[in-house]
Amino acid sequence: MPETTIWLALGALNGFLGVGLGALGAHGLATVLDAQQAAWFHKATYYQELHALALLATGLWLRQEPGRRLLHWAGAAFALGVLWFCGGLYILALGGARGWGLVVPFGGVAFLLGWGLLAVAALRRA
Repeated sequence: MPETTIWLALGALNGFLGVGLGALGAHGLATVLDAQQAAWFHKATYYQELHALALLATGLWLRQEPGRRLLHWAGAAFALGVLWFCGGLYILALGGARGWGLVVPFGGVAFLLGWGLLAVAALRRA
């Protein structure tokens, strides 16, 4: 199995889940969530979809240049970002414990780290 498979599979899975959860939020939960909860849910699906594309791009880049460690670290950071940022917002939106709000900023930092690692990988390539 190529080393890129994990990032491509995670990207596709997050794209799938983002579309499904977005539809659930827009149609199935529209009358259940208050305005703040709906905003959290929408933000979570938006960032999940955006970073699904980032994971796909990371996997495709690795197909062109196998073995680039920074790209693997970027993929891991994006995956953690989705888990912590989006997951935390989904839990908050669905009425989960407010303590999960403390996890969300760590997900944002993971997203920033992923994008920074991609930038460094690009600069090292040049």
